[in-house]
Amino acid sequence: MRRSTFLAFVGPSLFMMVVFIATPLISVLWQSAHVTQPVFEEVTIETCSPGFMEQICTTEVTSRPTFDADGKPIKETHYVGFDSYREMLQPERLSKAFSEDGGGFSDILKIDFYKALRFTLTFTLITLPLVVGVGLALALAVHNTIKSLRGPIIFVSLLPFIITPVIGALSIRWLFVGDGILTAGLQHLLGYEFSMFAQSWTIEVLMMFYRVWHVAPFAFIIFYAGLQTVNQDTLDAAIVDGASRWERMRSVIIPHLMPLIIFVSMMHLMDAYRVFEEVIGFSSEAHVISLQWLTFDLLTPDNTGNRSISRASASSMLTMVGIVLLLIPVLRRTWQDHKRS
Repeated sequence: MRRSTFLAFVGPSLFMMVVFIATPLISVLWQSAHVTQPVFEEVTIETCSPGFMEQICTTEVTSRPTFDADGKPIKETHYVGFDSYREMLQPERLSKAFSEDGGGFSDILKIDFYKALRFTLTFTLITLPLVVGVGLALALAVHNTIKSLRGPIIFVSLLPFIITPVIGALSIRWLFVGDGILTAGLQHLLGYEFSMFAQSWTIEVLMMFYRVWHVAPFAFIIFYAGLQTVNQDTLDAAIVDGASRWERMRSVIIPHLMPLIIFVSMMHLMDAYRVFEEVIGFSSEAHVISLQWLTFDLLTPDNTGNRSISRASASSMLTMVGIVLLLIPVLRRTWQDHKRS
């Protein structure tokens, strides 16, 4: 292929990647190392009140923001280096927690970043095998059923994936919150009252259940498409050789689907590590937060209208680093398979 032809095909994609990926990433990196604050000036205010013989005056020194000729607040940007990352990671409190007088992991989980990191990692690593396992089980079940039922089963199975994530999370929450239908049914069966939203672990279980219910159809349809390309002659030969169903699964089907399993795992790792809709839909901020929600919270204006853009940018960069670290084992496996082929 000529270089001009290659550039004609690759150029638009490279341009879009630079504009929509590289440029925002550089901008976030720059914002994480700089802090923009309004400029304040000290003003002396004298307040006088009438007295019996003479006025009683008090002087107070206060600060107020300065404005330019157009009436807009004047702001200054300062380079702070890794201070924003230090505020997020808080290494001093981290080292103190592991000291002799520290409280260990209980003290660490009181820091917002580590509290969010703990849930994000737990959520990602637990839902990953469940999504892959449930998706593969559904694909095998549909593949082995009669052809007349495959269409309706596929349609019903894809419905959870079509629902908007926040709407789906709200629907699950309404089933269990307060006197929801499922909560009332469980209370009637068990004979005592309980609340699914009174402690963090039950909320996490519901959030993981929803994620598996919502994402497993995506894995199912990918694996089902892969099963259509399995070499039937190889399966027939395995049956003739006396291989059991599990041996055929382990030696023929799983190796054939391994590239798709790696693809689904990569997509799920990137998506689950950015968990956000579940935190909003289940209103779990008081008990459970994620790294993506922490970034959102830092960008929310406070009572004075200020936003912690520098710390939010640092949180975003740390989230991206976490995604890269999680993808390294999967990418290494892909590269090794490519070299062997």
